[in-house]
Amino acid sequence: MEDAGEPENRRQPPQTSSFHIEIPSYEEVVQPTTTNHSLFNPSSSFSQAFNFVKNSEFYSAPAPPRSQSPSADPRGVVQPEVPPASASAPGPSRNCILVSHRQKGNPLLKHIRNVRWAFADIVCDYMLGQSSCALYLSLRYHLLHPDYLYFRIRELQKKFKLSVVLCHVDVEDVVKPLLEVTKTALLHDCTLLCGWSLEECGRYLETIKVYENKPADLIQGQMDMDYLSRLNHALTTVRHVNKTDVVTLGSTFGSLSHVMDASMEDLARCPGIGERKVKRLYDTFHEPFKRVVPAPSNAMPVKNLIDHLSDSKPTSVSEDEKEVPDARKRRNTDSETSVRSALQAAFAKYSVKNKKGEQRKEEEKNSVAKKQDDSPEMAT
Repeated sequence: MEDAGEPENRRQPPQTSSFHIEIPSYEEVVQPTTTNHSLFNPSSSFSQAFNFVKNSEFYSAPAPPRSQSPSADPRGVVQPEVPPASASAPGPSRNCILVSHRQKGNPLLKHIRNVRWAFADIVCDYMLGQSSCALYLSLRYHLLHPDYLYFRIRELQKKFKLSVVLCHVDVEDVVKPLLEVTKTALLHDCTLLCGWSLEECGRYLETIKVYENKPADLIQGQMDMDYLSRLNHALTTVRHVNKTDVVTLGSTFGSLSHVMDASMEDLARCPGIGERKVKRLYDTFHEPFKRVVPAPSNAMPVKNLIDHLSDSKPTSVSEDEKEVPDARKRRNTDSETSVRSALQAAFAKYSVKNKKGEQRKEEEKNSVAKKQDDSPEMAT
């Protein structure tokens, strides 16, 4: 019996002290019922997690916030409080199009999509900038109220540098009404823009607003600054000269000054440049800028012209010339007499001046002779 009981005693483990770890269940982690915070049940906010710090001896309450009173200067001068920028009722932004309340219900507003817009109390229909505005006009409305555009332009009183009349062409017969709108816009220094759809009119307003502060250099042609591009730009202004010819001339002569100094024979040796191009290039570089009109060689002197007009007699008149109206004959005779009288008056003044000059010379001679005669008498 003792041998049989020994294996049973061996199977029993020795009784020692053990450390138990409590593992919470899934319900305790996901749906906590208690407010005890632990690593497995964290708090929902930072203030709840560190709320116990307020009960410790190391915590001190913060100082109370300062009352918003007028700021005092160190010298004792009380400065008034500057109010902050009003954010509750901000004014209209400069980056948006200001629309008059008259344009409420206009279907054009649905097509202004790329730029913000807002209603405001303004004189014009659309304020596109500090110095630019636009007036909207439908040709159909213009036919009903022809004086509407005139009074609207008169209300602007030239307060804007750029005044645009945005005309929506929504009628079939546009010749007469568009002519009236054009005259009114030109007489009042306004720019007329015509759009055949509301989308096009909206696009005009968006473009003017986007390019409000852009410089005028954007619409200028961009030219490369390398030498070949500038040479190409200069020589292609000559008629019949293309880019291939510019490359040939540049590789042959090396620079524009050498091309200008080249003779016609040197230009003709270049491949691809014929007689016409050679003549064009040579004449462009060697002709003077101001053309000198040669005087006619067979011009009649003025005196002979007066004598010829005075001595001219009417010649025999053919039958065809007899049928000319009397008014035409009177015009011709009047022109002849006016020319003759003008020439005679001019030469009469010239002859008078010559006579006066001759009289002065004679008087001077006489005075000199008298002095010579008086000198020997005084000597005696």
